[in-house]
Amino acid sequence: MTRSELIERIAARAPHVPRRELEAIVHAVFDCMSEALVAGKRIELRGFGVFSLRTRRARTGRNPKTGQRVSVPERRTLSFAAGKELRARLNAPEPRQEEAAGAVLPSVALASAVLPVTSAAR
Repeated sequence: MTRSELIERIAARAPHVPRRELEAIVHAVFDCMSEALVAGKRIELRGFGVFSLRTRRARTGRNPKTGQRVSVPERRTLSFAAGKELRARLNAPEPRQEEAAGAVLPSVALASAVLPVTSAAR
């Protein structure tokens, strides 16, 4: 998903918010996240995951073409660890085709289980 696709999806869920404001909000969120990471801070989004920096130590590498030894400097890399809820959603079993076609939304199933349905309502 690209940034513009993210803005499109948010706009579909919040039609009352002007698109320009949504763009500004999304850009501001990503800018704040970038600034925090550059400053060496950790970003934790509960249920989604954690972004953090890891430092790769300096080492001696090898040029694969010439075989010559090359000094590789220390680097900071971005690390992401998925949160518990996101991992659960990613690893949830996918419903079979025939089940998905006749599936009832959980909120509808819950409402029908809690609320008695009369024959007139059907």
